[in-house]
Amino acid sequence: MGRPDPEEGQLPAPVKPPDGGWGWIVLLGCFVITGFSYAFPKAVSVYFKELMKDFHVGYSDTAWISSIMLAMLYGTGPVCSIMVNQFGCRPVMLIGGLLASAGMILASFTTNIIELYLTAGVLTGLGMALNFQPSLIMLGTYFDKRRPLANGLAAAGSPVFLSSLSPLGQVLLEKFGWRGGFLIMGGLLLNCCTCGAVMRPLDMGMKKKMGKAQDKYEAKEMLPIGGKSEEGISTTDGTKKGKKAKKKPKKGKKLLDFSIFSNRGFIIYTISKFILVLGLFVPPILLVNYAKDTGVPDTEAAFLLSIIGFIDIFARPACGMVAGLKWVRPHVAYLFSFSMLFNGLTDICSARASNYTGLVIFCVFFGISYGMVGALQFEVLMAIVGSQKFSSAIGLVLLIEAFAVLIGPPSAGRLVDALKNYEVIFYLAGSEVVLSALFLGVASYCCLNRGKKEPPPENNPSAGGGSDTEEAESDVQEAEEHSSDNHQPAHSTDNAVVVANEEANHVAEEQRGEGGGCPAGDGEVSARDGCNADQMVERDSF
Repeated sequence: MGRPDPEEGQLPAPVKPPDGGWGWIVLLGCFVITGFSYAFPKAVSVYFKELMKDFHVGYSDTAWISSIMLAMLYGTGPVCSIMVNQFGCRPVMLIGGLLASAGMILASFTTNIIELYLTAGVLTGLGMALNFQPSLIMLGTYFDKRRPLANGLAAAGSPVFLSSLSPLGQVLLEKFGWRGGFLIMGGLLLNCCTCGAVMRPLDMGMKKKMGKAQDKYEAKEMLPIGGKSEEGISTTDGTKKGKKAKKKPKKGKKLLDFSIFSNRGFIIYTISKFILVLGLFVPPILLVNYAKDTGVPDTEAAFLLSIIGFIDIFARPACGMVAGLKWVRPHVAYLFSFSMLFNGLTDICSARASNYTGLVIFCVFFGISYGMVGALQFEVLMAIVGSQKFSSAIGLVLLIEAFAVLIGPPSAGRLVDALKNYEVIFYLAGSEVVLSALFLGVASYCCLNRGKKEPPPENNPSAGGGSDTEEAESDVQEAEEHSSDNHQPAHSTDNAVVVANEEANHVAEEQRGEGGGCPAGDGEVSARDGCNADQMVERDSF
């Protein structure tokens, strides 16, 4: 078996995630980005009343600002994937931070609602989208064994920032007005550039080290042996020149990898996630109005959302820790299915809550289940497609979710206007979430378990057909073993060369005396019958 030539791109170099070190800084950056991406569109709503007075528009007109932000966050997923695959995570995040900040700064100078749509809605929403997706990709690059915990901690940024940005926005509104508040918020969004700057690519330094190690190994391989030193040197020099002359241009990386649709696990995940989003966001959107209709005072009704956010802060990291357990992580898709089932049943069981105590109990259980879903959604996707294809997978999933976001909550609002009954809406939303949970669990068990029994396409008799995560992990192990195998002969070659000169004459005498006890071909030495040139044979086997 020949050793793969790194110049021809045959030696894949999947770098093992450090699961710590600089990864904790990357996790902090992802925490901040997730908080801004999910909480900022909701926090902007504190300015809506002032915008309605200045621009003489209705509440639905101002609500489109948040809707456009979310639509850009979800709908531009494929665009983000293409940019990440083309330019890398760090440049895309730096550009996204500048766009998000520029959008809010320009919004502070607008004179009509349309200009607000284009600045605060489109520009800021696009900037946050260009930050959110690359941050998740980098998180999956730096963490493997601790990835469930890392995803849970990063997802906790959403409730933490929501509970802090909303009061901050109210203070800014009272002291500086909505224009001053938008200007300061734009300055805060520049922190996204700082988060993007810390997203250091993991493979750059490792590739340089591997290249230097292979150069040393090749140099030791080319050392002269016996009387054919000049011939060997000229031959190896000619070979290297030939390799450079015949070096093929590198194949460009796919901007958007649609081959992930051949992954049954990805198809199952995408369908279940689409059904989930149809009903997941409906209860928290309608909860305050539902509480007011049941006679709950306004302040106490608004406090219900704070309860959900407070529980959510602790539920996400806790769920990440549970998902990282050795006996749980192989079945993380089923844990995700359970969290969705828990959330859907909470909606259904709380549909008839008619007093404040019942609504508080609903908020506690909804916060737990909602935090579990938030902590596991991207962890399951990473486990299905692997880190290599995650950049394309998340872009396509977010695009599909964008349609569900545009269908679910607006449809629920229309049903409320038509039926004047929130109970039916909670039943419908809960049923959609339960359906997504059952589909994910049953389809994963039936389809993916059968796929594990099928023989793998690779010529590896010892490997089972497992999931894409197991294959990715095995690839990393093979790459490590291969790199270690390449280094070990490099250290032993010095001894082989020294011993070879001393034993060359002795081997020749044995061949003359015994008459072919250790035959040799053209440039090859046989290692059988106790031949003393075993160390020299090892060099030619790589």
